[in-house]
Amino acid sequence: MAGAAALASLAAVAAGWLDLHGSTTTTLLLPRRWWPSPSSVAEPSSLLLGWWTAASWPGAVEALRAAWDAARAAAVAPALAAASWACLALSAMLLADAVFLAAASLPPPRGRRRYRPGPLAAGPANEEDVGDEEAGGGGRAAGAYPMVLVQIPMYNEREVYKLSIGAACGLAWPSDRVIVQVLDDSTDPTIKDLVELECKFWASKGKNVKYEVRDNRKGYKAGALKQGMLYDYVQQCDFVVVFDADFQPEPDFLTRTVPYLVHNPRIALVQARWEFVNPNEFLMTRIQRMTLDYHFKVEQEAGSSTFAFFGFNGTAGVWRISSIKEAGGWEDRTTVEDMDLAVRAGLKGWKFLYVGDVKVKSELPSNLKAYRRQQHRWTCGAANLFRKTGAEIILNKEVSLWRKLYLFYSFFFIRKIVAHVVPFMLYCVVIPLSVLIPEVTVPIWGVVYIPTTITLLYAVRNPSSLHFIPFWILFENVMSFHRTKATFIGLLELGSVNEWVVTEKLGNSSCKPVMQVLEKPPCRSCWDRCTISEILVAIFLFFCATYNLVYGGDFYFVYIYLQAITFLIVGTGFCGTSGSNS
Repeated sequence: MAGAAALASLAAVAAGWLDLHGSTTTTLLLPRRWWPSPSSVAEPSSLLLGWWTAASWPGAVEALRAAWDAARAAAVAPALAAASWACLALSAMLLADAVFLAAASLPPPRGRRRYRPGPLAAGPANEEDVGDEEAGGGGRAAGAYPMVLVQIPMYNEREVYKLSIGAACGLAWPSDRVIVQVLDDSTDPTIKDLVELECKFWASKGKNVKYEVRDNRKGYKAGALKQGMLYDYVQQCDFVVVFDADFQPEPDFLTRTVPYLVHNPRIALVQARWEFVNPNEFLMTRIQRMTLDYHFKVEQEAGSSTFAFFGFNGTAGVWRISSIKEAGGWEDRTTVEDMDLAVRAGLKGWKFLYVGDVKVKSELPSNLKAYRRQQHRWTCGAANLFRKTGAEIILNKEVSLWRKLYLFYSFFFIRKIVAHVVPFMLYCVVIPLSVLIPEVTVPIWGVVYIPTTITLLYAVRNPSSLHFIPFWILFENVMSFHRTKATFIGLLELGSVNEWVVTEKLGNSSCKPVMQVLEKPPCRSCWDRCTISEILVAIFLFFCATYNLVYGGDFYFVYIYLQAITFLIVGTGFCGTSGSNS
């Protein structure tokens, strides 16, 4: 009962300010709670406080109500209506793109039918094989094992460095035809010593392992990869593989990917799919897996099948070194150096191939703050890259008009801008505000039909996770709040546009198979685990939902309450792990 009374009071406060029903009794409620009553004023005749008389109350309230009505009709309602229709138009564009991607990714992969790998011989190419570059990769015979460089960039990776180095050294490839290059930017001397010892351990077993360090972290990951390509021993390599520090390729990774490059000289990149060691650790990791599964099964597959282009995922991919050089090498102008290289190579006419049946194990962030930072880096970097390359894409004359249109519109504008901004603006701003502004009504097709169709297109590729779809929607709307901020930071090149924080990896996640929905944070400072911006959004949504519950004629409050609760849970830190295990 106390809860119901509180809800009714809150709704009455809302009605008092907005006065959607024109009730004088209701409009008097809020001022009398916030301002002193006339009887509390000692001298009503005072020039300073004379307006507090009982007689002045109705006039003041009516003036406030008239001002609000005028502002609402003249500015608030038209602005909200414009925002509503803009979001609905962008939602329709999102739906059209989702239908296109689903249609392109559902048939058997056309890219792998078009580009078939051939067998590799058991030895290196000889002098007589060199000559016809069209016969194979880098001027070598098509059937020879080419020289492969495996790069592993890392930064203070205490928990996972052994996993990636050991997996790279265990690749089934002639030992004289592969170089494992560990690019260590660690600032912790103890970790650097451990990584160097691990490299020496594998070198003592006959593996060709190179341990390389820099005296600065200029360019972060892109800078390390660029520096790694400058060493003399790299000049003998035809292809380069990149693995992040938590990635563990299977021994047959090279034998299942490199042949595509050897036998198809116009392919620059072969991208494998990510697999995860900790998807069932928390509800948050389960949701991440659903999002990334859609990215690989639909977005990457569709790009590979239609235009032979997609964004390089930064790891678990094999590049033709000549294509990297032709595209201008690694650049550190954004925080998505992988996507930057892919766009520049794509504009040179190089083709990409996604092989979804080749999977590489990796770790999902189980720390909420680490996940937020990762999403900020990916989202902000992509938006900033769009700003930097948009004109270049339009003016490019080396690729077809259709490929340019796909790059500019579908790849960048829809998936890197619209897909991040619309969920938050429509479902967390426009719809909640519309319950307070009666002049604005969001049509049912925009509230129900379009999002339901998009959700079904997402869910159809993850049938085993259908029961998690409601949680996925609510959590992704929370993350869209941060992605929206990151998008505008990238587009406008604001202060934190080049902020780079390495995603924390725990390394022992596979030892905790039991899924948990929430984890109670340890007793720490409230400011440490709380995100004030998310809590403020939760309060706003609670306000809108309560008003709609008491005075509205629809059932928007059901969704808005659920979304408010999700913002509150995430904002107070009851999601994922709370810190590292170190």
